[in-house]
Amino acid sequence: MFSLPKWIEPHLFTGKKFSDLTAAELADLQNRISKFRHEQPDVSVMIPAWNEENNIFRTLSSLSANETNYKVEIVVINNNSKDNTQAVLDQLGVRSYLQPEQGTPHARQMGLEKARGKYHLCADSDTFYPPKWIDLMVKPMVDNAEIVGVYGRYCFIPPEGQGRFGLWLYELMTGVLVQIRKRKREFLNTLGFNMGFVTQVGRDTGGFKVKQVRKFDNAAGSDYFVDEAEDGTMAVNLKKQGRLKLVLDHKARVFTSPRRLMYDGGVWAAFKNRFKGHGSGMGEYITGKSKNSKQ
Repeated sequence: MFSLPKWIEPHLFTGKKFSDLTAAELADLQNRISKFRHEQPDVSVMIPAWNEENNIFRTLSSLSANETNYKVEIVVINNNSKDNTQAVLDQLGVRSYLQPEQGTPHARQMGLEKARGKYHLCADSDTFYPPKWIDLMVKPMVDNAEIVGVYGRYCFIPPEGQGRFGLWLYELMTGVLVQIRKRKREFLNTLGFNMGFVTQVGRDTGGFKVKQVRKFDNAAGSDYFVDEAEDGTMAVNLKKQGRLKLVLDHKARVFTSPRRLMYDGGVWAAFKNRFKGHGSGMGEYITGKSKNSKQ
């Protein structure tokens, strides 16, 4: 609740850049990642990355520590990175593809096109995934053919030297909103760093294609902010052929960077801004009708 779970500790590499890894740490990462390169996978874990040389190895460490019953491929879509992201991926032995067209939707769409598994899980390069994440996310789709997509909850990793109390309050508020939106605005709950779907259904219903393409941080208030998100678009598309499932198991809860909140000026500023925004949208969440729509 107020502290990080023990499973995350080996993947933090606190204070280290990729170039600081010891030979033993590098060899361990390479060995574990090599087990997630199946040529005929059941599950594809696809990660878009843009200038993440000193973050993505942490994500890959957590994913390659997953205990799974499935054949899995982990694939990174390098979205035109200008740093050493590609060199990191090559050194670790990760299967990767270059998407020169800038924007998260383009990267995720390429991931969808390249995925070879029956099931497609979406991850992000600044997020940590618990040991049972792959199996717990895939299970609802395996057990019930009517379920074509899944999404899960998340927690934030506090900035160095800070506690999790403020983040916990924010997550508590988000949990309430998730349940409110679930009936009429479920697509708003699906976030690209913790969702999945049946690959072919994702392809058949339109994929991640959107009219406006957002950049990776998509900071509110910036001149490049766009309101249309490819993850929500995918959720809307998926529901044309089946149902979505919210995976509530705590063992499937991911931990992600707080940098999205920091763009708002910190946890409390983000809390205030989100509370104001969600408050004005509560009627839409409950009724499913936009305040601009004709009655």
